[in-house]
Amino acid sequence: MVTTHFPEGIVADDARWLFDGADLAALAKEFDTPLYVMSEALIRQRCAELRSAFLARYPGTRAYYASKAFQTLDMLRIIKDEGLGVDVVSGGELYAALKAGIPASEIIFHGNAKTDEEISYAVQSGVGRLVVDNLEEIYRIEREAAHAGIAQTILFRVTPGVDSHTHRFISTGSLDSKFGIPLEASETARYVAALRECPHVEFAGLHFHVGSQLMENSSHLAALRIVLDFAARLVREFGLAVKELDMGGGFGIRYLPEDNAPALSDFVDPMIALVREWSEREKLPLPACAIEPGRWIVGEAGLTLYRIVAVKEIPGVRAYVAVDGGMGDNIRPALYEAKYHAAIVGRADAGLGAASNQLRRVTIAGRYCESGDILIRDIDLPDPRPGDILAVFSTGAYCYAMASNYNRAPRPALVMVKKGKARLSVRRETYDDVIHREK
Repeated sequence: MVTTHFPEGIVADDARWLFDGADLAALAKEFDTPLYVMSEALIRQRCAELRSAFLARYPGTRAYYASKAFQTLDMLRIIKDEGLGVDVVSGGELYAALKAGIPASEIIFHGNAKTDEEISYAVQSGVGRLVVDNLEEIYRIEREAAHAGIAQTILFRVTPGVDSHTHRFISTGSLDSKFGIPLEASETARYVAALRECPHVEFAGLHFHVGSQLMENSSHLAALRIVLDFAARLVREFGLAVKELDMGGGFGIRYLPEDNAPALSDFVDPMIALVREWSEREKLPLPACAIEPGRWIVGEAGLTLYRIVAVKEIPGVRAYVAVDGGMGDNIRPALYEAKYHAAIVGRADAGLGAASNQLRRVTIAGRYCESGDILIRDIDLPDPRPGDILAVFSTGAYCYAMASNYNRAPRPALVMVKKGKARLSVRRETYDDVIHREK
């Protein structure tokens, strides 16, 4: 056997592909397809790197897992065991985090339009941080906190106005964004005045997030400089101490063989250096810094298995390889033009030894009734055939989390593998599951 250069966790030869020691073709046979497969070892490996590169290296720092990337009870229990906090963006995510045993004090709640019910639930649960995204939210938190007789800690999410050069739907730090508070003097005065009217709302600091899947650190550093300047203004002009600084996530991962994803330290080391320089220059206390990696922890730790249903050749145009899943289990190619790599697994003549003249340029099409349901456009595969198992790599983030029942298709099962053993984390939906809420 030889170890493939891509993706991590895969060991393969011509006949077998193992992921965290588990045979992918055997998993497809046992659990059927489509099937999400997550590697517990790779998840824990990223958590260990997070501790060594950030938490242990910079005392007083915090790390929250951005669970919207991939949230199951199984995953949350791993995060709890690894000692990380959790970032949630809805009442449902909060409910699951609490159900999995995450301490409420280790949860940070985001969202640009939290409902009254969600704010009440968060406050009553004792959530550690609520991230304020608009002026009205301060008063709504005050109402709930006063009713509960507590002081609720908050952060201001600010918009630094930095273009992160990602897809426009995942770029969140630009000035024209539904997220965050603009850093204008008139707006700042209004928010500070609201804080002074709300004694049960305790301001702790600032939060920013510049975008997702960033492959270099320039956007983070540009945004951080702007936010630090704003923090100094809060102290000098309004007497508002910035004790905490949450720098978000967005650290890129490897989706394609040619991708060269940076190490976590390539982001956090220069960011912490900037914060320290600012503290010394401004003669202000060093804020407690936090980050919120999500995709970075789980993206490469997951893959999806499909069964090829049909191969349709359009002479002189292209060959479509249709699989038994698609945009219902991975909406990202249709939504973001996301790109993935794949391989046929479990067929002796389709493995790593396949010659270049055996490869065909094909397009992987999903089964959903939409022309845009294309998982991978133009990929070279060794003569795909109906019945083959196709593994699409790096699907651990935002695939299961964004899955739907479009076309009344049941959502796939999910297994967690560890040292060759697989456990069912989420069972496959049935047709009855799809309609069970209907009258």
